[in-house]
Amino acid sequence: MITFILACAAFLANALGFTGLPAALAGAIGSLELSPAALLVALTVFYILLGCFLDGISIVVLTTSIIMPLIQAYNIDLIWFGIYIVLVSEMGQITPPVGFNLFVLQSMTGRDLLSVARSTMPFFFLLVLALVIIAIFPQIATFLPARMSAH
Repeated sequence: MITFILACAAFLANALGFTGLPAALAGAIGSLELSPAALLVALTVFYILLGCFLDGISIVVLTTSIIMPLIQAYNIDLIWFGIYIVLVSEMGQITPPVGFNLFVLQSMTGRDLLSVARSTMPFFFLLVLALVIIAIFPQIATFLPARMSAH
């Protein structure tokens, strides 16, 4: 099933790239002259909303080809952005109404969905704090990848 999702998402990404939509979207958003911080806030909200309805792999595969030209236009480090996307996708996975990890926790605990969602809110806010920290200090997220590429 995951292979099928990835194949369909890759097909959609290629089809969108062929139409020129990613470059046009990057140009349209670039013309808004958002600051990098405002862009990241907008992308955070966008990815959290997507995470409410899609799993993390699908989010990354579906949106990477669309968002990547925009990220490159803003000169945002791609490795840092990948780590950012993983954190934000996880935030979406624990956000109601359809966050997939909520259903996993519900089946494990046998509790109702509202109780499970309420119990995950501290973790949601910890992920928000982690995003703020890596936005202020990007070296935290890029330290190990930089060490690996140095050798």
